[in-house]
Amino acid sequence: PNEQWESLFNGKDLKGWKQLNGKASYEVKDGMIVGTTVFNQPNSFLATEKDYGDFILELEFKVDSPMNSGIQFRSESKADYLNGRVHGYQLEIDPSPRAWSGGIYDEARRLWLYSIDYNPGAKKAFKNGQWNKYRVECMGSSIRTWVNGIPCAWLIDDITLKGFIALQVHAIGKPEE
Repeated sequence: PNEQWESLFNGKDLKGWKQLNGKASYEVKDGMIVGTTVFNQPNSFLATEKDYGDFILELEFKVDSPMNSGIQFRSESKADYLNGRVHGYQLEIDPSPRAWSGGIYDEARRLWLYSIDYNPGAKKAFKNGQWNKYRVECMGSSIRTWVNGIPCAWLIDDITLKGFIALQVHAIGKPEE
């Protein structure tokens, strides 16, 4: 309770972050981190250089529809696991009609842990084409998420209690000709 908020992004450059996996581009524009897809590349991640265990993360984002994306947390990249593929919890960003934004996916491991079908009222929280505010609270084995102030998921799981936070740019195939 006596701890202060720590800013993960300084608004000027990507100091404290590193890119993992694919070749999406990440840059700072107008004080924001902007990730851009590169065709025929796997999921790309911009990860914090520091690991986090118990924390509250709040951020705002805007995503181009229909681009699925996510926010990794308590995630890892290890040479002995799928050649360093990022794996771990992901707070879903889903602008599709499925509307699973705020759900918890386990990237490159167990897949869906908490889809928003478990909480249908949360399907209306995400605002497509607009800025959205996400919150994730990780305390011990408890993981809770919110989108625009609306509670979305509450999961009890302890497979990974500490790891990096990352911004995902989802893979996209070759454009249609």
